[in-house]
Amino acid sequence: MTGPQADGPALEALVARAEALATPGRRRILGIAGPPGAGKSTLGHAVCEALDGRAVLVPMDGFHRSNEELVTLGLRDRKGAPETFDATSFVELLGALRSGAAVLAPDFDREQDRVVPDAIPVAADVPLVVVEGNYLLLEEGAWAAVRDLLDEAWYLVGDDRRVERLIARHVAHGRTPKAARAWVLRSDEANARRIAPTEPRADLVIRGFVGR
Repeated sequence: MTGPQADGPALEALVARAEALATPGRRRILGIAGPPGAGKSTLGHAVCEALDGRAVLVPMDGFHRSNEELVTLGLRDRKGAPETFDATSFVELLGALRSGAAVLAPDFDREQDRVVPDAIPVAADVPLVVVEGNYLLLEEGAWAAVRDLLDEAWYLVGDDRRVERLIARHVAHGRTPKAARAWVLRSDEANARRIAPTEPRADLVIRGFVGR
């Protein structure tokens, strides 16, 4: 059974829902999950900007394994799949965030295609951390521990332009249009199919939001 549905909700309604979590005295974590290209980071940034210092965005992408490690593991051509992330370290970070501690979280530089350690400071007095990523609701391996560390989870479905936005993103980061389309249809869409069954684990399913 899926959670409540929101068809193209106004940003203001989503901000208000997040704001209800951002109360002083207790650190809460809001997760935004969904397939590649759905608009998770766009929505996360918009929510945090609207909450003006009361929320910090921490992306799951900061836990990509390095390209060198992926080559060693034979996973370089599957980058972006669940097994190409350090899920155990991600869970450890969520535990530290949930405790209310001050934390330095990693980020991911898409231009350089690498993790940037300690790039995102989360002060102890920040009441809400918004985490976004594909696999927050996955029930496999270390990922299975993530859902219990989230106070609320949203699943962002995306719209019919999701695939084209993904292709444009890959082109912007150096792939040819042909190579970008091949990667999206082979890799990103395989990941999207893997993520789809996790939708019922969300508290709110959002359809049609593209960051407007």
